[in-house]
Amino acid sequence: MTSNIRFEALKLAWSHQPVKVDKTNAKASVIFAQNVFTRDKMKDYIASNILDQLFELIDSEKPLSRDIANSVAIGMKKWATELGATHYTHWFQPLTGGTAEKHDAFFDFDDNGKPIEKFSGSVLYQQEPDASSFPSGGIRNTFEARGYSAWDPTSPAFVIGDRLCIPTIFVAYTGEALDYKTPLLRSISAVNKAAVAVANYFDRNVKSVTTYLGWEQEYFLVDESLFAARPDLLMTGRTLMGHYSSKNQQLDDHYFGIIPERVLAFMTELEIEAQKLGIPLKTRHNEVAPNQFELAPIYEEANLGSDHNQLLMSLMEQVAHHHHFRVLLHEKPYGGVNGSGKHCNWSLGTNTGINLVAPGKNPYQNLQFVTFLVNVLKAVHRHNGLLKASIVSATNAHRLGGHEAPPAIISVFLGSQLTEALNQIENADVDKGIIINAKKEMKLGVGTIPEILLDNTDRNRTSPFAFTGNRFEFRAVGSSANCAGAVLALNAAVAEQLTMFKQEVDQLIEKGEAKERALFAVIKRYIGECRAIRFDGNGYSEEWKEEAIKRGLDCETNVPVIIDNYLTEQTVRMFSSTGVLSPSELESRCEVKWENYSLKLQIESRVLGDLVINHVLPAAKRYQKTLLEKVAHVKQVFDSEEAQTMNEQDCLLIRRIEAHASAIIAGVDKMTELRVTANHITDQRERAVAFHDTIVPIMEEIRKHVDELEMWIDDQLWTLPKYRELLFIR
Repeated sequence: MTSNIRFEALKLAWSHQPVKVDKTNAKASVIFAQNVFTRDKMKDYIASNILDQLFELIDSEKPLSRDIANSVAIGMKKWATELGATHYTHWFQPLTGGTAEKHDAFFDFDDNGKPIEKFSGSVLYQQEPDASSFPSGGIRNTFEARGYSAWDPTSPAFVIGDRLCIPTIFVAYTGEALDYKTPLLRSISAVNKAAVAVANYFDRNVKSVTTYLGWEQEYFLVDESLFAARPDLLMTGRTLMGHYSSKNQQLDDHYFGIIPERVLAFMTELEIEAQKLGIPLKTRHNEVAPNQFELAPIYEEANLGSDHNQLLMSLMEQVAHHHHFRVLLHEKPYGGVNGSGKHCNWSLGTNTGINLVAPGKNPYQNLQFVTFLVNVLKAVHRHNGLLKASIVSATNAHRLGGHEAPPAIISVFLGSQLTEALNQIENADVDKGIIINAKKEMKLGVGTIPEILLDNTDRNRTSPFAFTGNRFEFRAVGSSANCAGAVLALNAAVAEQLTMFKQEVDQLIEKGEAKERALFAVIKRYIGECRAIRFDGNGYSEEWKEEAIKRGLDCETNVPVIIDNYLTEQTVRMFSSTGVLSPSELESRCEVKWENYSLKLQIESRVLGDLVINHVLPAAKRYQKTLLEKVAHVKQVFDSEEAQTMNEQDCLLIRRIEAHASAIIAGVDKMTELRVTANHITDQRERAVAFHDTIVPIMEEIRKHVDELEMWIDDQLWTLPKYRELLFIR
């Protein structure tokens, strides 16, 4: 019966047809944000005087009073119940990397014992979930809940199914952040304050600077029947074994090709449901690998954009079930084909409508552009190790460094045109670089920066951090990651750098230097100081790895060691000075990251051991038995010399199977021994390093032997769906 599991799954997978999606009244302009408690909807449910106070508090980042919270709660409950909501939940983002919910009913008793629907400002404002099991890195005692969620009014509430979801922060009893949202909000505030101070050199009307985020979500789809027949996909999100398919992505025929009908139905329903939740999906297409796809929204304010990405990943899984698919968000679900990333496009915009990282239309605007551009370069250079730490994980490690993803070395691509402009500034004399005539008009004496930068060398797809004309694209972020992890690190680094820049410029101005010349002088020096981070060449080349070491960039590939960057003196000082993360919060995050790394590898190694013992080796032995019986029968029918000739290849195959099987058994035994040893290490970092150094190599070795066996064993005996089936049935 076991041997038929794969074929039963294949039969079921081939039977799945496209699900019809009702597109009636699904026009985006009509349904967009219909399940979101937007500011416009608030006007219908909340008194205008309360609304004015609420919006003022939100826009000024001031704390919310209980009185306002009570008024908002009444209106929010009325709106939600009209949409069919019977429960509410504080929707938060713990350090697990996903989202969390605890559902409570709109139900209580009044003073007379009569059942009523109740939802007050106190539960809107704050809640104490039973959250002792969420990772805290030692901030909380495991026997105490002491986790508190509080409403984030900058991200609107929404309704999914029967529940009102209230986006919240998640903090400890003593105030430390236990989530991704809290430090992200802090980083947005920090970069706003620092960027406004610098932008005021150019325009005193700038009162606020917003961080914008546009993510690109890559993912794989696999038929749910095949998914269920692969325990490794079910338990780990990736295939721990699997021989390469004869055809995978060599022809690039999947990329930007016609979207399969069944997949298109899934995408259509996903877009409709996303639009209802205010997620502005804009783009969808096939990606390079078979059964790999991508979607992307219109850019949004970073906090909302990050929330929307987390919400979308959950929504994708829900909608996929309707279409008999499973979504694979793992960075590398299949060996030998492209993995999946989540490109985070980052920019800064003023309340006056100016993109601070886009070239301007006149010399003054271009000086502002160069100012912010160079400060971003300086921040990325200073904290290149930290930015790498913000995107590494046990899962993303499989993708980074391969010839289909950015290398595990942070560098910035600018393109030849912009590189030349910066070189001119670096080599120019201050007096010749900044020219101010009698009318106080300023000119850049180093040539012009075009309004639209078109790089004549084309975009460098090997760059992990690329300038793309009006934004930076952080391409190294993993597909399953929370955007906030990378964005908050980048925001904090830029905030610190802009603060230091202003201090240096102000010192020159105090000494009598003209503002424009002071700006130019500091920028000129910065360009030279951060030259090492700029690289427009092939990030996959061995030459670049050697060059990066010479430049002093972080070239570490060991994930647990990369995480150390969170605890360097420079990083601690940066996060502390910007108010984004305290030293104790940084320490706790490292503990969580190391523990998570070890646990993922612990699970993977156990699943691998189970698969080879219960699937691979039995199939090998059954095929060996078949071959041995054939050899024996040949000897009975033919004379010894002829039989020897006829059995030669079969005997060779028997020996080959035995060699691989023996190596697998020895490997599993060794892996189990090493895992037990690693599990007894109490220090989280040391344990993670042990898993990296001892478990990962032996898992890779076991896989080599398993994949060889898959190629040689009778297809009818192989119980696990193969790559050709996982990748091409859709």
